[in-house]
Amino acid sequence: QLQLVESGGGLVQPGGSLRVSCAASGRTFSRYIMGWARQAPGKEREFVAAISESGDSTFYADSVKGRFAISRDNDKHTWDLQMNSLKPEDTAVYYCAYNFLWSPVLIADYWGQGTQVTVSS
Repeated sequence: QLQLVESGGGLVQPGGSLRVSCAASGRTFSRYIMGWARQAPGKEREFVAAISESGDSTFYADSVKGRFAISRDNDKHTWDLQMNSLKPEDTAVYYCAYNFLWSPVLIADYWGQGTQVTVSS
């Protein structure tokens, strides 16, 4: 089966930056839409960002637009989320998604295990 391994979560102060990464392994990597979602305590999982098969197009939730940037490396079978100007409201568990659909519902063929991002002073 395909496995997704996340890394890069942690604690950061408001206004700081953090980068989370996702690496796919276990079978041939396909050029699907990949992305990220997050879930804060007591809230539903929500869409954060997505990137097209070729990497030419990116999509962002309004809450993170202009602050976050998604990228992918199809040769390395990885995709990253660079998070800048972080706010306490960004605190959540972040999940990477393989073959991602985010509207009208969140769905993916595979999800990462989740990595905690905490923004606090």
